[in-house]
Amino acid sequence: MTRTTVTELAETLRRELARYSPGEKLASSRELMQQYQVSPVTVSRAIAALVAEGLVVSRPGAGVFRAEAARSAPAPGDTSWQEVALSAEAGVPPARVADATGVLATLLLAPPEVVDLNSGYLHPSLQPERALAAALARAGRRPGAWSRPPVEGLPELRAWFARDIADGLAASDVLIAAGGQSALNTALRSLAAPGAPVLVESPTYPGILAIARAAGLRPVPVPVDADGVRTDLLADAFAATGARLFVCQPLFHNPTGAVLSSERRDEVLRIARAAGAFVVEDDYARRLVHADAPPLPAPLAAADPDGVVVHIRSLTKPTSPNLRVAALAARGPALARLRAVQTVDSFFVPRPLQETTLELVAAPAWAQHLRTLAAALRDRRTALATALTQLRPELMSHQIAYGAYQLWVRLPQGLTPEAVTATALRAGVAVTPGGPYFTAEPPAPHLRLSYGYAESVEQLAEGARRLDRALTEASVN
Repeated sequence: MTRTTVTELAETLRRELARYSPGEKLASSRELMQQYQVSPVTVSRAIAALVAEGLVVSRPGAGVFRAEAARSAPAPGDTSWQEVALSAEAGVPPARVADATGVLATLLLAPPEVVDLNSGYLHPSLQPERALAAALARAGRRPGAWSRPPVEGLPELRAWFARDIADGLAASDVLIAAGGQSALNTALRSLAAPGAPVLVESPTYPGILAIARAAGLRPVPVPVDADGVRTDLLADAFAATGARLFVCQPLFHNPTGAVLSSERRDEVLRIARAAGAFVVEDDYARRLVHADAPPLPAPLAAADPDGVVVHIRSLTKPTSPNLRVAALAARGPALARLRAVQTVDSFFVPRPLQETTLELVAAPAWAQHLRTLAAALRDRRTALATALTQLRPELMSHQIAYGAYQLWVRLPQGLTPEAVTATALRAGVAVTPGGPYFTAEPPAPHLRLSYGYAESVEQLAEGARRLDRALTEASVN
């Protein structure tokens, strides 16, 4: 017998509702279990979905009833006045532009029939769901789990992050933030005044550009090559702009996968010190290393006793999109500034989430998950890269990273990323156009291909075949 899922049962019950009058009682949970051969949990979740949609009403002890007929919708209001109000500061520096287009692209869920090479998160099969569930249950039983935490974060969690980031870093140098995006937002708004230039890698993660523009900052690009940011151009950019902030991803740079070379690591710190500037180090992928990767370089923060580096370490990427817990590490007066801005924005990260994180990283399952994930990412990278090399070797001109879960491929001249993206979606594969990763017009057409959210290595190979067909179609058109 085919197993009925929550989604399937909910859809069946939606159709069955037509047989009931408003206010009429539905079949009991026991009857539904027997009729559809499902578990109590499946029935409960399906009913909860209908309650959330307003189709039924659940009355404890009495049963589930079809909801009363919805009232007619009120006449739409006139919101045209907002166009003037929201444009009131246009042209008045510093202009703030809240454009989330590049970020939203990797947050959208593709339909089930589409191979997803777009998502910015891991597939549920790669997430430590059982370990997270166990950690959440243990955290809920901790004394004081629902009491208010310190605004800086739980001391034990701050101490764990300090040990995880670098020797010599103290718990007092760490703030707990609500995920890497929130930490980046706090760092940029704390360390640069509205209207100021901020140096960014080019290309770079679109979330960095979105934060900078929403804060009224001026992102200035510094090109990246196979060895990371071009330090000769970094020095020129500091001199030309007077910037006091550089945001970078030295390890498995998003999107190119580049790892900053040892020579350039020293140069970045030297150049920033000479400019009297901060370096925001977004270390998002350290726990996304592949099983066959060489030893990783230490964070820039490990070689910086003077507070030049503000380090961000998030646990969201290697766990779950919902474990929005990260660390902001800084030394000196900058830490107080970060603390003040974060407190104004969000007060603190919810204590149950912090307690769950502590339980997770302290359990033996944490190390086991990282080993399993490292092997799975290696296999997925190999599967997608091999398929593309066989089908479209011209795409594989960039180096392949031994960490994170994206490939950065350059399209042949004459093809636009937006057109290829649309054609690929029609062919059944979702990819990310490279344009949003640049501050201005891209120097060449690129696609970002994520292998983290596909269901299997077989699906990745199928995604490569669909992309091959899409490229052929786009070339003809």
